[in-house]
Amino acid sequence: MVQNWKEVGPQRFRETFGRYFEDFTVGDVYEHRPGKTVTEYDNHLFTLLTLNTHPIHFDAEYAAGSEFKRNLVVSTYTLSLLIGMSVTDCSQKAIANLGMDNVKFASPVFAGDTLYAESEVLAKRESATRPGQGVVTIRTQGKNQRGETVCTFERNMLIPARGHAVEDKVDNY
Repeated sequence: MVQNWKEVGPQRFRETFGRYFEDFTVGDVYEHRPGKTVTEYDNHLFTLLTLNTHPIHFDAEYAAGSEFKRNLVVSTYTLSLLIGMSVTDCSQKAIANLGMDNVKFASPVFAGDTLYAESEVLAKRESATRPGQGVVTIRTQGKNQRGETVCTFERNMLIPARGHAVEDKVDNY
């Protein structure tokens, strides 16, 4: 069981998030909540921030002529959102994201869809070169409100062991 608080004084507690390397068990699945309903604003803002000029993401008339008949949510926004949903459970204590593999976009996402995510621990190993740290591999799956898979990916993270995280060394964190 992951403890989500630490005692910082008499009858005083501070909320904490994330898991240490020891807290991950291969085969465990973490359901990430809350979900997020994607808005047209989210999609347009991400499109502008990333300079994605494909009109299927922001031009309703153009999108009406496509097979989807409406604007598609940018796939990299979907990926970013699902990564963000997994942070509290999986990478809040991470030292670094080491890479992503097998990114797949299985179904389109539209404004108004609500996305949920879950991550399964695929592998973990202690680092050979960084004492007090280990590599954890997870597979994250995003589903919409109808239970349809919209995106899957695997992510490798460098995770500190208990006593080696930043918050273990900084008094006010």
